[in-house]
Amino acid sequence: MGDTTIKISESIRDRLRTLAEERGLSTRAYVERVVAATPTEAERAKRTARAIAYVRANLREDFTEADVREAQEWRAAIASGQLGERR
Repeated sequence: MGDTTIKISESIRDRLRTLAEERGLSTRAYVERVVAATPTEAERAKRTARAIAYVRANLREDFTEADVREAQEWRAAIASGQLGERR
């Protein structure tokens, strides 16, 4: 495995170290875990397409693109704190 140096601010470096320590990990292991668990846009699109296909096949045959957009807007509003509480 090769090593790579990434230049980040001291405050972010310190935050990474703290987050890693809270989880009992090295900074390297923590960064690897977070990056490995974060899907790319292509992976998210594929997962979304599978979920929509499942909903249409098993729950609502009439699930439309408008329904998808509404759900995405609702999720974005929750994530941005405009709706509900984030836990």
